[in-house]
Amino acid sequence: MKVMIAYPPLDSDKGVPLLGQNRQFQWFKNPTYIYPVVPAQAATLLNKNGYEVIWSDGIAEDWSYEQFLEHVNQEKPDIVAMETKTPVVKQHWKIVNDLKQMANGKWQMATALFGDHVTALPQESLENSQVDYILTGGNYDFQLLSLCNHLTKNGELEPGVWFRKNGDIKSTGLFELKQSLDNSPPIDRELTKWQLYSEKNGNYKFLPGTYIMSARDCWWGKCIFCSWTTIYPQYKMRNPQNVLDEIGNLVDKYKIKEIMDDSGSLPTGKWLQEFCMGMIERGYNQRVILDCNMRFGALSLDEYKLMKRAGFRLLLFGLESGNQETLDRINKGLTLEEIEESCRLASKAGFDPHITVMFGYPWETEQEVKKTAQFARYLMRKGYASTLQATIVIPYPGTPLFEECKKNGWLKTLDWKRYDMKEPVMKTPVSDEVLKEAVQSLYKVAFHPEFIARKLLNVRSIEDVKFLGRAAFKVGGHLLDFKSRSGENWVRK
Repeated sequence: MKVMIAYPPLDSDKGVPLLGQNRQFQWFKNPTYIYPVVPAQAATLLNKNGYEVIWSDGIAEDWSYEQFLEHVNQEKPDIVAMETKTPVVKQHWKIVNDLKQMANGKWQMATALFGDHVTALPQESLENSQVDYILTGGNYDFQLLSLCNHLTKNGELEPGVWFRKNGDIKSTGLFELKQSLDNSPPIDRELTKWQLYSEKNGNYKFLPGTYIMSARDCWWGKCIFCSWTTIYPQYKMRNPQNVLDEIGNLVDKYKIKEIMDDSGSLPTGKWLQEFCMGMIERGYNQRVILDCNMRFGALSLDEYKLMKRAGFRLLLFGLESGNQETLDRINKGLTLEEIEESCRLASKAGFDPHITVMFGYPWETEQEVKKTAQFARYLMRKGYASTLQATIVIPYPGTPLFEECKKNGWLKTLDWKRYDMKEPVMKTPVSDEVLKEAVQSLYKVAFHPEFIARKLLNVRSIEDVKFLGRAAFKVGGHLLDFKSRSGENWVRK
């Protein structure tokens, strides 16, 4: 059986889609490619079980849609599986229909969709396209294997699979995250063309880089806006020794210089202690740089220092808002004081903290929007945070925020293609123009003299110079991504 895991190219004048391995969808003017870990594990698991796997990322390959269709026509896969998200699900319905039409009369081909959107609304895609299977939940690597075993050996389907039978829509029940992640084989990086994702990524300071996941997904898992809480309602970790073995392979075999651990939140406590000591004892901390997602308030200064010794460089924190009421309403479980103190301690330990900020909450006034922008700019100028990402908050289907919006009549539209962070889709007391200007104001902090001076004083190597150059290029792209009509720099503090 021939299985194609595909990311078809998506034509848009908005830019390049950030689809794979992404909790939030955006179009970027400057291409950014994130190595999709779980689909790569799916490809590897299928291959290890005797299936022929074709990795077809038309986005990262920069194919035209016609090239992608020709590729499918040449390979003639028995099943095509695609990850989808809310803003592009309608495009994927059309692609599924195009593929079915192309294969009709030539060969038998099934199609499957997976991801957070179809987990929230599985029937929708079956009703609006010719797709054959919907895989719900986040362990779609194991589900895809069970589907292939079902089609070839009449094996039992995993829970959480939706399909048609005799014209009716059926399912195998609610998905379960019962599998041990340690049972997954090491990812076959050649099979999944890791080089496509090894350079064009703003997180990397040292090249080549790649991604891993020590856990699925976030041990907090309560933020009401996060779409991945819908596919990973339980937190599952790999054994730290298992992760260390993967890192050793990446360093020895592929000469990887920087690794992003994209677990929603890296495990802490005993797990983190054992992992960091393993990095030091094996000497990997001298050979590779690590980045990860972390929660504010989770670590002490000593734990930050241990991570620094273990080779960590970049920590990504979700700030989300500079207003305490909003932090409480979105279930961040944090105070502004904890956020500032965590940033300060991480910076003191030698890290480059990265913060994410969102604008467009339905209850926030213009003054509260400005307060968030000012707080983020303050952290950046003082050196407590090194880089940032600013976006428009989107209420993805399946999240508590989406349900709250429906209940309160806050949704402007149910046109999914508009859920791409280019514009607010929730009604707010603030105009769309003000929200876009708020996003731009944060990226413009990169041009503040105090920020520039601190960056230049921290230059220690040619890698630092190259990284600053790439970062400046990315900032320019983000300014275009959220270009406003007035261009006014309305947050001056």
